[in-house]
Amino acid sequence: MSSHETAPTGEQWRLTAGADEITVVEVGGGLRTWTRDGVDILAGYESDGPCTSARGQQLIPWPNRIRDGRYTFGGVERQLALTEVDLGNASHGLVRWAPWRLVERTDTSITVGHRLFPLPGWEWHLESTTTYAVAPDGLTVTTCVTNVGEGTAPFGYGAHPYIAIGDTPVGDVEITVPAANYIEVDERLLPIRTSPVEGEVTDLRERKAIGTHRVNTAYTDLDVVDGRWTVTIATPGRPVVDVWADALSLPWAQVFSGKAEADQAGEHGIAVEPMSCPADAFNSGDSLLELAPGQTWQGTWGISPR
Repeated sequence: MSSHETAPTGEQWRLTAGADEITVVEVGGGLRTWTRDGVDILAGYESDGPCTSARGQQLIPWPNRIRDGRYTFGGVERQLALTEVDLGNASHGLVRWAPWRLVERTDTSITVGHRLFPLPGWEWHLESTTTYAVAPDGLTVTTCVTNVGEGTAPFGYGAHPYIAIGDTPVGDVEITVPAANYIEVDERLLPIRTSPVEGEVTDLRERKAIGTHRVNTAYTDLDVVDGRWTVTIATPGRPVVDVWADALSLPWAQVFSGKAEADQAGEHGIAVEPMSCPADAFNSGDSLLELAPGQTWQGTWGISPR
């Protein structure tokens, strides 16, 4: 095993609490692995390899894509680096490859932190902390982001966990997404419009197998119970897994099955991504947050096997 000085994801912060074992990594501050009773709940990756397909990464200060990496905020047009070159987009924020630091470790949790400084196309200072906490009812993730600079900053958040499906064919996995609306996208996976799921192949309000349809869809207007929405992944022979999020701070859920195909490298999983806003929110303004100096945003989501 590589030391943290040479491992692609840096230091590995491991925690064992009862039946749970988690690993949080220095690079991106993401969750690399989570097992319960020796069973993979997350489709992670090896410690001696890089993170692939955004597995477990944090998407700050925007999730998903920004068209052409270009946006206008406060009357100033800005240009970000294009990190999704084939489609010409700036993808998944600015912290997923940055080093994070260990802030606190308890018997049941790991907290990591990062300060985002100005970069080309981004002129603000954000301080982020994320706590991964395990308990008998599952994993809870809480992220706090504070604008520690002087100007109001545009902001969005997303997380990118993959629920492990093992060797099960992706078509046999059953999904429930109790959402009334979804985003139609173009060939660059950028929003065209928000539309009702009624009558569409994207309608997953009733639990059903993926079948031949592959999912890569942002959903909103999800059913809320006790302040949370819940997306359920049911894989034959494995625990049923609920991914949930605080509906007020994270009103969007992206569901992605593209890395669960038999020909895909790495562990197979279905991504369920809690998000504060959809793709290209820096341009559309859809659910975009604006953090004033000193203001803190907090979002909580989690995963509950059963």
